[in-house]
Amino acid sequence: MHKPYSLACERNRDPILAVLRERFADRRRVLEIGSGTGQHAAHFAAALPHLCWQTSDLAANLPGIRQWLAEAALPNTPAPLALDVGAGLPAGDYDALFTANTLHIMSWEEVERLFECLPGAMAADAVLTIYGPFNYGGRFSSDSNAAFDRSLRRESPHRGIRDFEAVDALARAAGLSLLEDRAMPANNRCISWLRGAR
Repeated sequence: MHKPYSLACERNRDPILAVLRERFADRRRVLEIGSGTGQHAAHFAAALPHLCWQTSDLAANLPGIRQWLAEAALPNTPAPLALDVGAGLPAGDYDALFTANTLHIMSWEEVERLFECLPGAMAADAVLTIYGPFNYGGRFSSDSNAAFDRSLRRESPHRGIRDFEAVDALARAAGLSLLEDRAMPANNRCISWLRGAR
């Protein structure tokens, strides 16, 4: 089996890492929701050795993630977990959660389910960081994001770039408060929330 590879992961990993160095500096256990190829996990776990980086994804994607983790041979990357957001999140006491380029792939009902389940996986002061494209005020932030949204919906009508305000409302309903909304290259954002009062 050829190891899966994403050029986008290679392009965005260092800008994301710059955010995680700040947001996860005092964290210990990270749950990555939707680890994809596993490239991010191998890169971030190597650069942030104080973190136990728990990968997860649909069962079909786990063999590729295992390949990346085996090649990296890091002590802080346990075996990946099978995760279907529709069935909930693993119960745990993770003080950090991370997901990249997932909200626009999931249906809106799955996004809602994700946020409903967050409290059961999070420590009392956990930080959630989400990377990807967002709309603001119901508008695309760039022509390229509008074109990307059209391509997503052609592939599957339930997909699409999400509105920041709607996602933030879900976060607030789950007991999270906005920490930062940072602009990233290629019209993406890295948004962090904190569980509990700031």
